[in-house]
Amino acid sequence: MSRRRTVSPFEPRRRARRRALQALYQWQINDDSAAAIIDQFREEQNFEGVDESYFQTLVREVVANREALDEALRPHVTRVDASLDQMERVILRLGACELIHHPETPYRVIIDEAVELAHRFGAEQAHTFVNGVLDRLARETRQAERDLDPGDG
Repeated sequence: MSRRRTVSPFEPRRRARRRALQALYQWQINDDSAAAIIDQFREEQNFEGVDESYFQTLVREVVANREALDEALRPHVTRVDASLDQMERVILRLGACELIHHPETPYRVIIDEAVELAHRFGAEQAHTFVNGVLDRLARETRQAERDLDPGDG
């Protein structure tokens, strides 16, 4: 009897975030255009099971709003900007983008996904740092949603 792995309905977005993280990391290093990075990733990466539209949206939004995202994050980052790891920076930008521009996604999902990315791709304690920064940003940008959340004390 073969077992089929049940795929979560959230998996395509999770995979889109992971691809966007990789693309945005490359963008931070090379400073290519969003279109060039998207095209390159579509050619070189497997997009099976990926919400490709969401991937493209995230990459475009982070690139287009880099300064505004950094400004929104700045009061919540307790480290000197220069000491911020490149991977941590892209995870924070991605999380901030979703918190600010995607109110249809619950803030807890955004933070959990960012923490998972930091745990998987970041430095040893990156997940703790990312969690703290994005939680503080969510208090600012998603206060009404947080007020309705019975699990948020």
